[in-house]
Amino acid sequence: MLHKPLHTILFLAFTFLVLGLISLVFPEKGIRITENIEIHYPTFASLFLEKPSAKTDISNIIALADAEDKVIESEDTASVSKNEKVGSAVAKLVNVDTSLKLITSIQYKNETKSALASFFNSLANISLEEKSVRILHYGDSQIEGDRISDYLRLKLQGEFGGEGPGLISFVPVTPSVINKISWSNSWDRYAVFAGKDKRVKHNNFGVLAHITRFYNYTALTDTTQYKSAWVKVVTSKNGGQKAAAYKKIKLFYGGAQAKTYVELYENGTLNNSDSLAIGGNFNVKEFNLNQGALLQEFKFKGKDSPDFYGVSLEGGKGVMVDNFGLRGSSGTFFNLINGNQLKQFYEYLNTKLIILQFGGNALPYMTTKEQAIAFGSYLKAQILIVKKLAPQASILVIGPADMSVKVGTDYETHPQLEDLRDAIKKAAFDTDCAFFDMYSCMGGKNSMLTWVEQGIGAKDYIHFSSGGARKIAVLLYSSLMSDYNEFVKNK
Repeated sequence: MLHKPLHTILFLAFTFLVLGLISLVFPEKGIRITENIEIHYPTFASLFLEKPSAKTDISNIIALADAEDKVIESEDTASVSKNEKVGSAVAKLVNVDTSLKLITSIQYKNETKSALASFFNSLANISLEEKSVRILHYGDSQIEGDRISDYLRLKLQGEFGGEGPGLISFVPVTPSVINKISWSNSWDRYAVFAGKDKRVKHNNFGVLAHITRFYNYTALTDTTQYKSAWVKVVTSKNGGQKAAAYKKIKLFYGGAQAKTYVELYENGTLNNSDSLAIGGNFNVKEFNLNQGALLQEFKFKGKDSPDFYGVSLEGGKGVMVDNFGLRGSSGTFFNLINGNQLKQFYEYLNTKLIILQFGGNALPYMTTKEQAIAFGSYLKAQILIVKKLAPQASILVIGPADMSVKVGTDYETHPQLEDLRDAIKKAAFDTDCAFFDMYSCMGGKNSMLTWVEQGIGAKDYIHFSSGGARKIAVLLYSSLMSDYNEFVKNK
């Protein structure tokens, strides 16, 4: 039977009327079905009365980031002395709003800016350092894939020397812009950064907060059989010439119950073969490389697998920047790692700056200011652990980025974000660390809406796009170098 147009119109009108009536009576906070499931329905006000969230104007911030990027690029190619080159791009711009400069700068507890003095002193005297000056960048998914860290590495190695992308995992959480890693199917990763893996009975998780193995993590059950495994590391020049110019590989491992044999191939040619030590929780095997080889393959064979804590691709003196993108982590895991082992890592690596960039994974579960304050206390306790284990290192704490949540049919900044930012800042200042306010640097409340609209924020309204990560990295690097330049002048 054919329906007349009038029947269709009446049906649609009735449907919209029913839906509209539901919107009038449906609870604004939704209906909870189970502990983890809620049903929400757009209210009448959200559909017809409420104005959409006001988007923040970030044009001045983006213009500043773009201008600084150009100045930094021009400094890289200019024929000037090193001290002249490391000056802040902000200082070279004309008519920069003082308040804008303030929100895009690193903040300190006091005017002496002592929190980063140890790191700055190492940079100023880098020729006297016996090893590379190491920067460890810990963070959540906002930095995974080497985002933000890659720009810091590119520019710092350009200014102060150094080669290689630094520490990487045999089984990374996400792909990197520099290294493409593949592995045989027997490998597994055991992490502590988002909760301890219950298969692991010890706490020797190393500096990357996870270990990898090619044998399942159980006691030896068959001492007559050898298992073979491989890992291939391909390095691109996407991170710059220096990051791809590493001259050696350091393999960090421990905990094996039987001898493991290793072969290293460069572009298919055998470089070296040896055996790895049994036991221990901090062993280092170093391989010297031939120039220009961007494909390395490790081949392992043994009756048990060591715990591999990471492999470092590095050069001679200069600066190394390691990216530890720990998806799902809130940064409250340092107490779960063997402190003596972690201290040994920090000392061996000559760690001079540790960047802690967390908070985003804790925010979705917060509904009150008190919860944000409590997280700040947890983070403060973790910072104190890191400071105790790495007393020679400065610490820079980076606050969370703007994060939007769905409110009706629109997106708004999470209601507890500013409370969380303030709690993290307090934790940083209480422990005499520097603080970089990424939320304010983006433009503050509802700024993520504009970042997404301009293609520099991801569609999840939480993460940056690659272009957005670059802009944040530029502002961070410029502020860091501005403070370094001031330190050198005052010294």
